[in-house]
This record gives sequence, structure tokens and C-alpha cells, in this order.
Amino acid sequence: MERLPRNLLEHIQRIENRYEELNRIIERERLEGRKLAEVMKERAEMEEIVSAYREYQNFVKEYEELKSLSEEAPELKDEAKEELERISEEIERVSRRIKELLIPKDPMDERNVILEIRAGAGGEEASLFAADLLRMYLRFAERKGWETEILSTSTTGLKGYKEVIVLIKGKGAYSTLKYESGVHRVQRVPITEASGRIHTSTCTVAVLPEADEVEVKISPEDLKIETFRASGHGGQHVNKTESAVRITHIPTGISVHCQDEKSQHRNKAKALKILYARLKERMEAEKMEKISSMRRSQVGRAERSEKIRTYNFPQNRVTDHRIDWTSYDLKGFLDGDIDELVERLKEHFNAMEIEKLSAKNL
Repeated sequence: MERLPRNLLEHIQRIENRYEELNRIIERERLEGRKLAEVMKERAEMEEIVSAYREYQNFVKEYEELKSLSEEAPELKDEAKEELERISEEIERVSRRIKELLIPKDPMDERNVILEIRAGAGGEEASLFAADLLRMYLRFAERKGWETEILSTSTTGLKGYKEVIVLIKGKGAYSTLKYESGVHRVQRVPITEASGRIHTSTCTVAVLPEADEVEVKISPEDLKIETFRASGHGGQHVNKTESAVRITHIPTGISVHCQDEKSQHRNKAKALKILYARLKERMEAEKMEKISSMRRSQVGRAERSEKIRTYNFPQNRVTDHRIDWTSYDLKGFLDGDIDELVERLKEHFNAMEIEKLSAKNL
């Protein structure tokens, strides 16, 4: 029977203590507005963990009492055995649940996905394999009830893809697909191979969370606004009034000036519009650079040796090398039946996070 290690129990106990402290604060202090919202939010974030922890404690207590009773009264041993097994299963179930709850939430997990598939080593065969991978992910999304939209394609003469980008919309799409990133390797006889030799080709898959539309927020204290007399054509008015406006965004150094209108207010409004546009453009560029960096870290150089998964057609086998998982139903897998592997990968990487958390709380 799997129980929670002592260091994790101590960590959860500290969470429960804080939860109870917040309850006392809410009961005794007259909190209002923002402070009340902050306390309620912190309490809500702990509630599920505390509830699962108390359920765990109840099952452990029940198990220990029943075990002790069966040892004191041997005639009840057979009767208690089945019940002890049931309680053991419940303890393991709640233990797994608590571990999942302790894993830090990825803020991107509920996002939609931008899935990018690119042909790597292997020429035309790699492009054909990219088409197979696209179909696999589209079929998987269909099974999940998700929406898909092809955003961009670069095709080849044999109906393969040099590159294809698809938007996948659905609850938890990123949390489900994020471990698909990397180099996918295929081993098979290409349709272009006359001698029947097995070739090895690759495709890269990058799974990126769909970014929110960039929102530009400017604080008034971040702006330096200067007025001056406009120059150029415009008669006496141009020279006598300070209608021209220059606005500088201090954090970025971006400066915009406008003098086309006779009214200072209109020039200021125009300048602010231009400033917002330039700031948004800059933020978009920074966002794209982050995405590019994320993409590069996911797919490496697409070499045959850099693989997370191999699809071997002669053996009807698919193997994920990260968790040493193998299936001999390659056809079903490429038809989108990838749920088992997706869950195994989630469990594997969640276990790694739990190990980090355990080490941190030693």
C-alpha cells in the first residue's frame, strides 16, 4: 500500500495550519474589499488539498483500527482482509490525488494549442510522415471533441508537408498535448524507394500555448508629455501656439510627436494612438521571440538521433523513448488512439514534479 512520505505529510500539515488560520481571520476580522478577496482566494486555493488530506487521514485511521482489531481477534482476520484491501485502495487513490494537487499549476494548461509539424531529415519521406502526424493529431482532437483549424501549410508534390500549423481549441488542450513536443522518428520503406530498403526520417513537433492578444497598458507616470510650437506651413497660428505634442514612453524610450492638428488635445490623442500601436508592435515582437525560443528548446535540430518517439512500420511498433513505452498497434496509434501514452506521459512528468517537491521539503 502506497502512503504519503513523512516530508510531504509535514508540508501538507503546514498548508492545513494556514487554512485554519485564514478561517479564523475571516471569522474574527472585518475584512472588506481587496483584502477580503485576497484572503478568500488564498483559502480557496488550499481547500481541495486540505479536504483530500483529511480524507486520507480518515482512511489511514480506519485502516489502522481495523488492522489492530483483526490482530486482537484472529477469528475476524478473514472477515477484515477484504475490507483492509478496500481501504488500502482508497488510501492509494487519495494519495495520488493529493500528489496531483501539490504539483504547481502551469498557468498555460487550460490554453488552446498551436501545433507545428515540420519535416526534418529524410526529404520527401519526412514530408509524408508529417502528413501522417497531422492526421493523427486531428483524429485525436476529434475523439476529444476539440475544434481544429489549419492555420498554415507548405505542401510537397506527393501530398506531404514541409510545414503545417494547426490551432487546436479545447479544454485542457495544452496540458494534454504539451509532452508531444520533440523529434518524432519514422522507420519504413518509402513509396519512393524501389529497392525496398527501410529508411529513417524525422519530423519535429512543437506544441505552443495560444497566446492572449497583447494588451497594452500605459501608466500616466510612465509618460513624458512635452508641448512645443509646430514647425512648417500653417501661417501665424503655427508659430504662436504650442499645439505640437511629443510623448515619450519612459520605460522603453519610444517617442512619438504629432503637430498635424491645430488643437493640442487632438495632437495628443493622435500621438497616444501611435504610441499604443508601436508599443503593441514591440510587445508582439517580444512575444514571438519567446515563442521562437520555446520552439527551439522543444525540437532541437531534428537529427535522427534526437528522438522522443519512434514509429517502426515493419514491426508495427511505436515506442516512446522517454518512458520506455511500446505499443504494437501502430495503425491504431496513427489513427489518433494515443490516450494511453498521453496519460502515461502525464503520470511520468507529474511524478518528476513530486520528486522535486519531496526533495524541496526534506
